[in-house]
Amino acid sequence: MFVEFDESLVTGNETIDAQHKEWIGKIDELLISCEKGDGKVKAIKTLEYMADYANFHFAEEEKLQADVAYPGLEEHKEKHAEFRKAVDELHDMLEEEEGPSAEFVEAVKKNVVDWVINHIKSFDCSVATYIHMNAHPERRINVKYS
Repeated sequence: MFVEFDESLVTGNETIDAQHKEWIGKIDELLISCEKGDGKVKAIKTLEYMADYANFHFAEEEKLQADVAYPGLEEHKEKHAEFRKAVDELHDMLEEEEGPSAEFVEAVKKNVVDWVINHIKSFDCSVATYIHMNAHPERRINVKYS
């Protein structure tokens, strides 16, 4: 297993957390498929599914943020666009190769695994904190959300 959902990735929003868990499972499936040498076609299909799931998930997150008037929504959308671009580049890389190479796997780890983990721990947890603080104004302190 290359990556798994753990307690450090919990935002407290059950829907978002369930989606993160599913998404991370697909990322891990892609890496395992590459390691086992399952071939280019399976890697491409898994990468495409993972990318489609990311688009679904990003739409859900952005709707949630818009619904609560999250002040960092535009920056969050920019981060999502960065991820989409990275996945497109991975897809192109995989299309050009005979199959998933060690270089491809390293690129997935850097541009997908590291990105997703860092994004959840920073941006998504910031949104969760914002939502929680708005639901409990008695606990609010002066914090800048990003």
